[in-house]
Amino acid sequence: MIKLQKIMSMVAMGAMLLSAAPALAAPTSTVTADDMLKVKGVTLGEEAGLGISDVRVTVARIIRVAMGLLGIVAVVIVLIGGFTWMTAGGNEEKVGEAKKWIFAGIVGLAIILSAYAIASFVITNLVSATTQTP
Repeated sequence: MIKLQKIMSMVAMGAMLLSAAPALAAPTSTVTADDMLKVKGVTLGEEAGLGISDVRVTVARIIRVAMGLLGIVAVVIVLIGGFTWMTAGGNEEKVGEAKKWIFAGIVGLAIILSAYAIASFVITNLVSATTQTP
């Protein structure tokens, strides 16, 4: 008998929830994306000091800066190898170490340039695919 009462109360609660659901889900007004972004006529990005440029352009700039810094690191590695070679004084062990530094710098530079080319290709195609062209 107690189980039957519990089941009946659960059914009654479900019926109440179902009858109240349309009233709770009814929208009071339509909110657009522009309404979400505006605060007293100023966009949230400007208000926070973040800028108003497109996110894709910002990501592209970050990638360019990162690749530039990595390129500088690779050139410094090649310079370290060259300096080690010049100061080796005929020591074959130091010359071998210098060759390893130079080879590592050149391989790193090749990897960085290919990564930049791939990232540039992907970002260019992503921007052209996601923007509206008239």
